[in-house]
Amino acid sequence: MKRSLTLGRSRSSSLLLSLARNLSSSPSVFDSPVAESSPETGLYGIPHLKTAKGFRRFVDEAIERSGELVSYVSQLPPSAEVIRTMDEISNTVCSVIDAAELCRQTHPNKEYVEEATKASMRIYDHLHFLNTNHNLYSAVVKAEQEGFLQTEAHRAAHALRTDFEKGGVHLSAEKVDRVNQLNTEIVQLGRQFNENIMIDPGSIDVYPGSRIPKHLHSHLEPIYRHTLPRENLLISAYKKKEKGFRVTTDPSTLSSILRWTADDEVRKRAYIKGNSSPHANLAILEKLICARDELGQTLGCKSYSEFAIQPNMAASPDVVMSFLIDLSMTIRPKADEEFRSIREFKRKMCNEKCADLQPWDEAYFTGKMKSSAYDLDPSVIASYFSLSHCLEGLKVLVKSLFGATFHSMPFAPGESWHPSVMKLSLHHPEEGDLGFLYLDLYSRKEKYPGCAHFAIRGGRRLSGTEYQLPIVALVCNFSASPGSSSRLNHLDVETLFHEFGHALHSLLSRTDYQHFSGTRVVLDLAETPSNLFEHYAWDYRVLRTFARHYATGDVIPEKLVAVMNSARNMFAATELQRQIFLSITDLTLFGEQPSTPIDTISVVADLKRKYTSWNHVDGTHWHTRFTHLITYGAGYYSYLYAKCFSETIWQEICSEDPFSMSTGTAIRTKFLQHGGAKDPVQLLQDFVGSGVVRSSNGGIVPDISSLCKGMGLG
Repeated sequence: MKRSLTLGRSRSSSLLLSLARNLSSSPSVFDSPVAESSPETGLYGIPHLKTAKGFRRFVDEAIERSGELVSYVSQLPPSAEVIRTMDEISNTVCSVIDAAELCRQTHPNKEYVEEATKASMRIYDHLHFLNTNHNLYSAVVKAEQEGFLQTEAHRAAHALRTDFEKGGVHLSAEKVDRVNQLNTEIVQLGRQFNENIMIDPGSIDVYPGSRIPKHLHSHLEPIYRHTLPRENLLISAYKKKEKGFRVTTDPSTLSSILRWTADDEVRKRAYIKGNSSPHANLAILEKLICARDELGQTLGCKSYSEFAIQPNMAASPDVVMSFLIDLSMTIRPKADEEFRSIREFKRKMCNEKCADLQPWDEAYFTGKMKSSAYDLDPSVIASYFSLSHCLEGLKVLVKSLFGATFHSMPFAPGESWHPSVMKLSLHHPEEGDLGFLYLDLYSRKEKYPGCAHFAIRGGRRLSGTEYQLPIVALVCNFSASPGSSSRLNHLDVETLFHEFGHALHSLLSRTDYQHFSGTRVVLDLAETPSNLFEHYAWDYRVLRTFARHYATGDVIPEKLVAVMNSARNMFAATELQRQIFLSITDLTLFGEQPSTPIDTISVVADLKRKYTSWNHVDGTHWHTRFTHLITYGAGYYSYLYAKCFSETIWQEICSEDPFSMSTGTAIRTKFLQHGGAKDPVQLLQDFVGSGVVRSSNGGIVPDISSLCKGMGLG
């Protein structure tokens, strides 16, 4: 499962989308994050948030301030000042949205989480008012029509006007009210979907405990049962207990069980339980599909997927589906070949000539095949990747590429939300501070279970000499305990580099408006920097600068990295096929709907049989914890767009000398610094050449040749 870009945004409404996605906190609501010795402040440096109840006043002041700005816009003549003030409105309101969302997902104090949730719903109600404010809409339309705006301001005006219209401002009052109701319902359903995943991850009890590999025991809950009939338990001398383990089938634990457990029955039980939890999300998803479909149709589209994709490079669901099917057909023969090789390996290993290959077999037997072919020991690989060394490696990479340095910073009292959180500033010797980064990297109870980038404040030009510096947070769930000895598997290393790609996009962009700051780009471009930085996690020239054995200090052997890369491509078609299937599932569930509600289990099962080489397991519904259906509805395909773009950028720009300042200058000045302020097609073509994209039926699709080459598929 791939990582999400950011959970601090709603993708389900128009101007709501624009405001909630694109802008963040006003400088006035933050203490200075730079001060070495600060007085007591609040959470994230926001003075209001010294207590959980401070969220209430935080919302009150944001609403008051935005009301003043709405009145101000209404009095302005058509000008760039209209767009700047719109930016300030969003900056004010979304300071609440972004802080509340990060708090809801990560804060260990339940009172803070509850108050953040209430604050979020209140501010979303206010956003509905802003979405349908005719004075704001009229001011933006007139500013866009005047024709004297500079390029970025005109692009912002156009985006705002389009988003207003997607919010239904041009519709009847009755329809506008319905759009607002649907947007509220969609947000609430999305939250319930995610909460159900945390509340009900599923579990199985395994006896005896020896059926679970020893290295997983410390991560599981021990349980005991009596081994004699109940009547014998009255005789204490005969009491015996058998130790087992309760396996919680959350995604991380399930992945470990499926990868390392030799016992077929344990893998099967864990797979079925993990992929049929939470059952409650079937009903939530059905309601979400209906609400999004009605929203799309109310706003003049055939489906929610059409509504969601129109603003992107792809422009329509038909373009996306055509791209996905073409890619699927390209890699299907190789994926089928890989499937047959895994099945044959299982038959030989189990000494069963007709053994079937089941989905719960994939991770275990592909792991065994890689180990057999390349003699890879994951524990040996992890011994070179202590978290502290990985962070130092990222610092070295950023300095080499961009001439900027990450520095650890102390927290002001009240600023942090957990003792394991770190704070960094990104400083350039000539430009000064570029932005600030919080790192919340370790798993803990009731924390958001995935890995994500959260914008707390976006960058924007305040004057000719002042720039509002971005503040972002990276949230991961590494299983190791905090400390210098924490070691990561290489998937975790790749994840860390991926999330840093998002962070650097936010920290290094320099746009006039927060509307375009950092990752606030069209969805099918947004994952490109993060995918690009995954390449750095696999390149020996990079790894040798920081990957050292935790005990001996020896640099990771070049031969080992070469073997890791070979193993990585061993089942490349199978993994790519999975991503295509996920994308088609997302696109189909939010596509044109029949007259009666669809049975999502049947739909997803049929798609798996059609677009993958693997069986569907009856009784399972893995999609009920596919969180990208919430955050990326009809947009998961964007990961595959990004993989294509990033492969082309890597091969054409970075691979010859990934560490050079000239490479970094190109990445920063031709890509990262523009955020969403430049047309994405023009951005890509100016950066890497015209061949990176092609036109298709009114939309844009990536060239797939670099992707296939990079994955060894052709």
